[in-house]
Amino acid sequence: MSTASSEKPTELRRVMGPRLLLLFIVGDILGTGVYALTGQVAAEVGGAAWLPFLVAFAVATLTAFSYLELVTKYPQAAGAALYVHKAFGVHFFTFLVTFAVMCSGITSASTASRAFASNFAAGISWEAGNTQIMLVSLGFMALVMAINLRGVSESVKANVVLTLVELSGLLLVIMVGLLAFGGDTVDFSRVVAFDTPDDKNVFLAITTATSLAFFAMVGFEDSVNMAEETQDPTRIFPKIMLTGLGITAVIYVLISICAVALVPVGELADSDTPLVLVVEAGAPNLPIDTILPFISMFAVANSALINMMMASRLIYGMARQGVLPEQLGRVGRTRTPSAAILFTTVLAFALITYVSYASEDAVAVLGGTTALLLLGVFGVVNVAVLVLRKDSVDHEHFRTRAWIAVIGAVACLYLVTPMSGRPAEQYEIAGILLALGLVLSVPVYIARRRQGEHVELTDIEDGPQE
Repeated sequence: MSTASSEKPTELRRVMGPRLLLLFIVGDILGTGVYALTGQVAAEVGGAAWLPFLVAFAVATLTAFSYLELVTKYPQAAGAALYVHKAFGVHFFTFLVTFAVMCSGITSASTASRAFASNFAAGISWEAGNTQIMLVSLGFMALVMAINLRGVSESVKANVVLTLVELSGLLLVIMVGLLAFGGDTVDFSRVVAFDTPDDKNVFLAITTATSLAFFAMVGFEDSVNMAEETQDPTRIFPKIMLTGLGITAVIYVLISICAVALVPVGELADSDTPLVLVVEAGAPNLPIDTILPFISMFAVANSALINMMMASRLIYGMARQGVLPEQLGRVGRTRTPSAAILFTTVLAFALITYVSYASEDAVAVLGGTTALLLLGVFGVVNVAVLVLRKDSVDHEHFRTRAWIAVIGAVACLYLVTPMSGRPAEQYEIAGILLALGLVLSVPVYIARRRQGEHVELTDIEDGPQE
């Protein structure tokens, strides 16, 4: 056997062209957010629920420009962890950013589990209470854990199928809304009516709603982890990522307009399945409303599984690199990171249980916490792109304007602060999760430093999906 034939390939296969990358990005962004949080967004601003989605799209696009420069400059599958480490070179800071991404995956999956339970109840016409919804959520998360432990082989073709199913549900809502326009059930005056809470002015209400709506726009950053499997990423990524963001923004705006035109804002805000109400109002004589909950379940189940897989792999990677206890890096008989899967599932169980009883709207709190964590990461990435301007590479790459990165950083960091109207519950949950990471990592970090070992985090992949 020749030497050439016995060598193992060291590079990933570049199988993703423009079309597959576009489907990947659109499918990654579409998910739990718009299926579950449209009503909560409308509760903050009234009928003008489309505006926070537009603002969230603008902020996401500013950040996408920074990601585009970095992914075409460093076309490697490591995402924010790689960029932050290259920019600042502080292992502890890199750890915090990476752990924040991991936590966002758990909060996103927990949001999806609550949405799954609510849609399940709606699909079988079950008047379930809070405790019953919580138990279904926990059962669903246990099922996700079982699948994750068994091992899930993901492929681009599977992602295409899942994307088409998710998209079909949203297009169904838009179609019903368009067909209902002109009928007695439509009230277009609500679409331009601001109805803000008594304790907030219009600006604060918009930023509060944007902080929540941003959860629906996350996912585009996952695509940077596909850089090593994309054909000519320097040329393809800029056009495709921005196109994907634009497509999802149009869908979200149309969904929000149809929702508030067909259903009063108060009813949307009180429902965990707002889009089901929209279909029921727009097509009361058609059985579409019995189909949509199950499509919604499929969409959010996909989000939960992908996010829990990502979170467990991040924990596994950090344990293998010696920045978390080595016990979390153990692999089970099925060659999956069993210890990390169990750890992240226990965290998800605790989150779902705590938020179910501590908050009146568990989905909004969990979704908002996901957005909080990721907005913090995005703010740092926008700063990193400016710091890394001094680092030259030997190939052409996309280059964003400095002022775009500055505005992106300011916008993201503003939406992280309490000035944006973000509820204190989200800071409490995010703080507890990050504090847990510090408790786990500091003893290990100190021990390794004393031994003179080098701690590295640049090979960890990230990328939560909402």
